[in-house]
Amino acid sequence: MGKKLMKSSTDKIISGVCGGIGEYFGISSTIVRLLFCFTGSFLLYLLLVLFLDEKPTLQL
Repeated sequence: MGKKLMKSSTDKIISGVCGGIGEYFGISSTIVRLLFCFTGSFLLYLLLVLFLDEKPTLQL
């Protein structure tokens, strides 16, 4: 099974979208957050908040 883009359950400020994108591409979530801010991609961000699944957390 390949990688799937999901919201991060640990690297989150608002909903985990940028953390999940950072984890998926292997880059810092700060860079992803800055890209969203500087490109004005708020509509895309909102769509990702609604449609991305949250990565499950490990429960022991």
